[in-house]
Amino acid sequence: MLRGILLLLAFGCTLALSAQNIQIKEDPTITQMMERFATINKSTTTVEGWRVQVLATPDRQKLESARQVFQYKYPNIPVDWVHANPWYKLYAGAFPSKLEAIRLQYLLKRDYPSSYLVRDNTVRPAELIGVY
Repeated sequence: MLRGILLLLAFGCTLALSAQNIQIKEDPTITQMMERFATINKSTTTVEGWRVQVLATPDRQKLESARQVFQYKYPNIPVDWVHANPWYKLYAGAFPSKLEAIRLQYLLKRDYPSSYLVRDNTVRPAELIGVY
């Protein structure tokens, strides 16, 4: 019985060691496609993410004032604005998932009841933030 277990163990070790020498031969078309995919990925500087839109107004002064108030109340939350004619939009945070953005929106609803989530495909990976 013990001899059978040792033989089985030796056979398993032999298979494990020989598995390290596996060579994969792929079609040149696949190799070319994977290289193209890697090149495109390296050149992409933004990712898709979520932000909380705090305010949308056609008045630039109102936007600046709201931005200052927001930064005072929430100094640890990054805030940015975008001008999409005729609107100035104030965004808070940058998250990889909607669930994380919902958490921030919940925190902001008390002071900004009209805030809502927006999908953004121009988020830089360095902007992605953690949990509040």
